[in-house]
Amino acid sequence: MKALAKKKPVKQESFWSDRNFALEAVRVTEAAALACSRWMGKGDEKKADQAAVNAMREALNGLTIDGTVVIGEGERDKAPMLYIGEKVGNGTGPAIDIALDPLEGTTICAKGGVNALAVIAMAEKGGFLHAPDVYMNKIAVGGGLPEGVVDLDDAPLKNLKSLAKAKKCDISDLIVVILERDRHKELIAKVREAGAKIQLILDGDVAGVIATARPDTGIDIYMGIGGAPEGVLAAAALRSIGGQMQGRLLFNDNEQRTRAKRMGISDLNKKYELEDMAKGDVMFAATGVTDGSMLQGVRRFAGGAITHSIVMRSKTGTVRTVEAMHNFTRKTWVDSHH
Repeated sequence: MKALAKKKPVKQESFWSDRNFALEAVRVTEAAALACSRWMGKGDEKKADQAAVNAMREALNGLTIDGTVVIGEGERDKAPMLYIGEKVGNGTGPAIDIALDPLEGTTICAKGGVNALAVIAMAEKGGFLHAPDVYMNKIAVGGGLPEGVVDLDDAPLKNLKSLAKAKKCDISDLIVVILERDRHKELIAKVREAGAKIQLILDGDVAGVIATARPDTGIDIYMGIGGAPEGVLAAAALRSIGGQMQGRLLFNDNEQRTRAKRMGISDLNKKYELEDMAKGDVMFAATGVTDGSMLQGVRRFAGGAITHSIVMRSKTGTVRTVEAMHNFTRKTWVDSHH
């Protein structure tokens, strides 16, 4: 009797080698954006955020993945769903890590401001920095620049001089995005002293970082302190669209330091490079909730809505924009979120 030939192990393709997966990721952010857009401008941050969370979780659980939330709504005792460590998807298919923010810019949405987004990023297991919900000092620029053109540890003037030289322009031509916060008074003063222009944003630093990589925004650099989870999401986008970014976690007290160590952060003072925050084959998707520099917000009409989304993949560098018209009379799931 002939011995059976050993089968060669089949090399597993990246989990989004199926091109339909890009559309699946967009459907997740579309669901969240549609749900929370009902609360746009109504002054209720909690209801807007809850609507986005519910819709995103339901959409995620419809995917054929064995997903784990690694950047989410917070720790389990503080977030009833989409908490760090929660399993999502139907449990079959590839094991992937998920970073998400169902409504990035809750205050923006509640006030009807600009750049509120529904955001998700996916990577193979271990692809994302497990950043605790603390602050992160960040600096980011777009693609096509010399490596190391800016550095988190350099003074604003030095970074702006270096960036202006690389872009062959004057410092006075540069536009810097900074979150409008009291903690940034000194940074704002130094940037203005250097001669650069500043665009202050009220919220939404994921969109602020991504704007540096989009030539149509006119934004040259992001500087300042924002959320660490948002830093990881922004890094996922920059990995796909091209750019440079550095970040360092900032801790207010020993409780935050202990939590970070529990999440696997050994060096609390580490300066993270882009690939430290998001590595491997990364997919990023976002849908506009309100109008912004990158995406249009949800447009509602009788019986439906139009959404504007972007989906990017680091391996191919492909960036797709997706405009979708949703017919609520045929989508039964929409009713449960409205």
